[in-house]
Amino acid sequence: MKWPEYLLKMRGTTRGSPPRVSTSEIVWSWVGAFLGIMAVAWVDQLFFSGYDLSLMIGSFGASAVLVYGAVRSPLAQPRNLVGGHMLSALVGVICWKLFHPYPWLAEAMAVATAIALMHATRTLHPPGGATALIAVIGSPEIHNLGFYYVLMPATIGPLILLAVAVLVNNVPSSRRYPEIWF
Repeated sequence: MKWPEYLLKMRGTTRGSPPRVSTSEIVWSWVGAFLGIMAVAWVDQLFFSGYDLSLMIGSFGASAVLVYGAVRSPLAQPRNLVGGHMLSALVGVICWKLFHPYPWLAEAMAVATAIALMHATRTLHPPGGATALIAVIGSPEIHNLGFYYVLMPATIGPLILLAVAVLVNNVPSSRRYPEIWF
């Protein structure tokens, strides 16, 4: 590829803006996200308050966007939601353990390897990249969890989000979730 062709690709396309969604879609996305994040936070408060554990990690906010706001996306399906977080957490913990003396290497290795593994296992879930990164850049409490981080929060949290998504996303006739389980 020649330089002018390469640079011209950066202009984007002429497809225009994304389509608007209905008010109903906006409301149901809001309701789902509110209830999903609230459920994770409530379980966290109920069972883990007072411990150096947390069920809530930042990447769940991005997962909420997908499972409540883009319910038909292949990236939002249960296999991707749960599998993407689990695999990415495992990769993140391994990268922290192997490369923590070199944080820049551990961070890059965790995210890149998580993406490659999610692709290879058909569990691509973009928030998984953040889950892997959190395992590396997280607090000492996160690091002290070790492989427990894979279970708590990276498996239990997405399972709670999934349960709420299945319940809420099927209330309106205009929505159906999941499209596929596995």
